[in-house]
Amino acid sequence: MAGNSQRRGAVRKGSSKKGPQVGSGGQRRRGLEGKGPTPKAVDRPYHKAHKAAQKSSGGGSRPGGGSSGGRRSKASSEIIAGRNSVVEALRAHIPVTTMYVAGRIDSDDRVRESLKMAADRAIPILETPRGELDRLTDGAVHQGLALQIPPYEYAHPADLIDPETPGIPLVVALDGITDPRNLGAIIRSVAAFGGHGVVVPERRSAGMTAAAWKTSAGAAARVPVALAGNLTRTLEDYRKAGFFVIGLDMDGDVELPQLQLSTEPLVVVVGSEGKGLSRLVAETCDQIVSVPMSSSVESLNAGIAASVTLYQIATSRAAY
Repeated sequence: MAGNSQRRGAVRKGSSKKGPQVGSGGQRRRGLEGKGPTPKAVDRPYHKAHKAAQKSSGGGSRPGGGSSGGRRSKASSEIIAGRNSVVEALRAHIPVTTMYVAGRIDSDDRVRESLKMAADRAIPILETPRGELDRLTDGAVHQGLALQIPPYEYAHPADLIDPETPGIPLVVALDGITDPRNLGAIIRSVAAFGGHGVVVPERRSAGMTAAAWKTSAGAAARVPVALAGNLTRTLEDYRKAGFFVIGLDMDGDVELPQLQLSTEPLVVVVGSEGKGLSRLVAETCDQIVSVPMSSSVESLNAGIAASVTLYQIATSRAAY
């Protein structure tokens, strides 16, 4: 009989209800000269051409429907304001569409470094009146500097299923993770331990914001993040493609050191710290895995739990 139910270590929950499952498993004006081209009108958020383009494309509304997202974005472009935030974002190599600099800005080390990095990366630098910069940043304390971050281009979950990818497939899916810093930390761990991608749901989930980019410490440029319209259905698609799906939960069927599925193609599902895995997602998992901890600790941060699990899987595969 097809399906993971006949394979080593597979444990299905709620099978009596669901039946058999198929699957195998910004300086003064002179200082700005020559720093880069002036952005097109459509790329200036306060320009009517930009607003018209946003309106015609639906702005930043989230896409809906479907079992999984295509190459589309959860949100519109994002603005980073303030000298510290701008220089940190540029140091982290976050993708930037435009740098906005207030006219007659008082220069300091952060402004000079930001301008140099933007020029080195050929980022367009636009001298902007302070009133326009106030409107652009929605009243935030911008200190004369702001960056426009383009919408992230998400992959399709199916893009992470590639038989030509070296190594045993390893994907991490997030269920209810709403802190973008956790998302960035998990992306960093996926890159560190040989994972092939991350899947996030369209709704009730952190997206690829500037915070996620910064926390990933550059890993987001190498690890694809896919958007799933329906996480449960996407997990079922992975199972049909030969993956085992394991969920992390305190009350697991098996403790992480005893996981026998480490050397199989895997999707590791990480739930939220407060609610854990949602019911339907938990029922879709082949196994629920717990991370053994001292009794003095109630739970692990989602990013830490994912990192520990990925390390254990990488260790098991290295010894396989």
